[in-house]
Amino acid sequence: MLSEMLDLDRFLVRPGQDLDLSKLSPGAGHWIDRDHEEAKEVAQAANLGISAELASLQERLHATKSAKVLVVLQGMDTSGKDSTTKRVFGDGSPLGISVAAFGRPTEEESRHDYLWRVHAHTPSDGEIMIFNRSHYEDVLVVRVDGLVPKHQWKKRYEHIVDFEQMLVDEGTVIRKFFLHISRDEQRERLQERVDNPEKHWKFRKGDLDVRAKWDDYMEAYQEALRRTSTKHAPWYVVPANSKWFRDLVVGSVVADALDELHMPWPEPEDDIEGLVIE
Repeated sequence: MLSEMLDLDRFLVRPGQDLDLSKLSPGAGHWIDRDHEEAKEVAQAANLGISAELASLQERLHATKSAKVLVVLQGMDTSGKDSTTKRVFGDGSPLGISVAAFGRPTEEESRHDYLWRVHAHTPSDGEIMIFNRSHYEDVLVVRVDGLVPKHQWKKRYEHIVDFEQMLVDEGTVIRKFFLHISRDEQRERLQERVDNPEKHWKFRKGDLDVRAKWDDYMEAYQEALRRTSTKHAPWYVVPANSKWFRDLVVGSVVADALDELHMPWPEPEDDIEGLVIE
């Protein structure tokens, strides 16, 4: 299977790495040594298996309450945060998977520190929580749009590292993904939203304002990933121009993290040996 041939460490951001996103290809072709269409077919079959495996591991996590799992999805508009959630985690039970999306802070949220609204959504025992955007907006949007002074947002990298270390110390497994698409790919996806009436609801003219600041966002992402990728809460830069490859990488990383928990099924609360239900 293609997933077994992936070296997932190639997508890992190492702490303090001198990261240059412009040198990391967002296309699948750079990362696979086989025909593109053949790889796509193999990967799509592999993704079905990974989704089923994740569903099984998630059920075991829910049963054992042995850990908490936080998956962070970040990326530019159209990078696929919603579809990754649906396609990678869609086979799991809604009893044990939750999603929190972080947009513009409400008036109440703005009156508190920037992590206040985030902490309330961190996962509980046995739960997988998916952040669709996250606390990283406060070193991305805030930085690019100048919403707070530089001296203020610069301190937040250390806050975030400490915050995530605390979550890990309390039993949370964290995996963070930057869904890396090219500017050309984003243009095509935005145009599809304009041209397809069924996707009009996804398009906002404000998306074009963000797109105009592409280089500023890449610079902000580079520093955020470099400053906050740690052994306990690593970042992965996921080539996301090809949706099937994006799903393969994200699914494989999360499945590996869950598998490493070595979760035995819990013993029954009562002695049921020999019990026959009439």
